Amino acid sequence: MTNPRIHLSPPHMSGREQYYIMEAFKTNWIAPLGPNVDAFEKEIAEFVGADEAVALSSGTAAIHLALCLLGVTKEDTVFCSTLTFVASANPILYQGAKPVFIDSEPDTWNMSPFALRKALNEAALKGNLPKAIIIVNLYGQSSRMDELQLICNYYKVPIIEDAAESLGSTYKGKQSGTFGRFGIYSFNGNKIITTSGGGMLVSDDAEAMKRARFLATQARDKAPYYQHSVMGFNYRMSNLLAGVGRAQLKVLENRVEERRRIFERYYHALSSLNGVDFMPELTGTRSNRWLTTLTVKEEKLGVSVKQLVESLNAENIEARHVWKPLHMQPLFSNAAYYSHEADDHVAENLFHSGLCLPSGSNLTEEEQNRVIQCFKDTVNEGQNKKELYYLRKHEV
Repeated sequence: MTNPRIHLSPPHMSGREQYYIMEAFKTNWIAPLGPNVDAFEKEIAEFVGADEAVALSSGTAAIHLALCLLGVTKEDTVFCSTLTFVASANPILYQGAKPVFIDSEPDTWNMSPFALRKALNEAALKGNLPKAIIIVNLYGQSSRMDELQLICNYYKVPIIEDAAESLGSTYKGKQSGTFGRFGIYSFNGNKIITTSGGGMLVSDDAEAMKRARFLATQARDKAPYYQHSVMGFNYRMSNLLAGVGRAQLKVLENRVEERRRIFERYYHALSSLNGVDFMPELTGTRSNRWLTTLTVKEEKLGVSVKQLVESLNAENIEARHVWKPLHMQPLFSNAAYYSHEADDHVAENLFHSGLCLPSGSNLTEEEQNRVIQCFKDTVNEGQNKKELYYLRKHEV
C-alpha cells in the first residue's frame, strides 16, 4: 500500500476561518471589499508595524502596484534578487522595464551587498540608476537590510521588500517587509498563512497607499458614472478570502514556532551527515523557517540533490530543488547580472546544491520521520555504492 503523500507546504487551517466566512455570507459581503478586507488590512498593518496596508489578489499584484507607484515605465531598469521565484521579477516586464539581477551572498542566501554596490556604482557612472530595487527574503530569512539600506540610500534608490515568504520573520526585532518604501506579502496556499490566493502591500506612505487602492480597483475616477482617466487593475482581495486571512493571522506566531521546531528536528537528525549544510540564520534575525532548506556536497555525501529529490518523490514525499536563479532562466536570457564576487556565483551554487524539504506547520513527527529516514536511506545507499566502486577499482 502506498504511503500517504507528504506535501512540501500545504495549507494549515486554524478552525476559525468559517466564522469570518459565515459573517460575510450573513451580511452579503461576498464581492471584493467589505468589512473583512478593512479589518484584515488594519490587523496586518498593526502586526508588522506599518502605517498602511492594502489587501490584494496576490503578492505579484502587490509588487506590480509598488512599481507603478514608483513610476517605473518603459526603458527604466529595476534591480532584483536573482535567487527567487519568477513572480518577483515578472512585474518588471509588465511595466516594460528591464530587470538587472543581483547575486546572493552566503550568510543569508539573499541579495549580496557587494554585488549590489558594484551594480549601482556602474549604473551611476552611466547615469542610469534603477527606479527601484526588489530585495527578496528567501525561504523566510531576512536579507542583510542594514547594509542593503545603506547602499540604496546612498544612491537614493527606493527598496521594494519582497517578504512573500517571510511574514512573521524579524530583523533586529523589526518585522520583515517593513524596511523598504513598500513591502509585500503573499497568502498563496503554500505560504505560512494563506487566504487561498492573495497578497498585501504595506507602506508608511499614506498618499501612495491611497493611490494603490485607486489603481487596484480599476482606477475609477470620482464621477456620477464610470469614468477612467488612467489604466487600472482588478487587484483587490475578496471579502471572503480576507475572512480566511483574519483567522490565519491569529495563529501566525504559532505557525512560525511550529515551522522552527520542524527545522530543528531536521537539523538534529541530518546536520551531522558529512556534506549537509542547512540554510543559516543571520545573527540578530529570526526566520519563520517557511521552508527547511539545505545544501548537499555530492563528493562528501555520496549522493546528489537530484538523487535525493527522486528518492523522496518515489516514497510519495514532495521535495524540490532550490529556486533556479532568474538570470539563468530562458525568459531573462538577455538581462544583466552581477555576481557576488568575480568567480563566486553564490545563487548558481545554491541552485545546484540546494534542497527544500517538507516543512508544513501541520507536518506530524511521524511524517517528518519518514522524510528523515528516506533521506538517510538514500545517503547510505549512495555511500555503499561509492565504497563498492572504490573497492572494485582497486582490486588486484
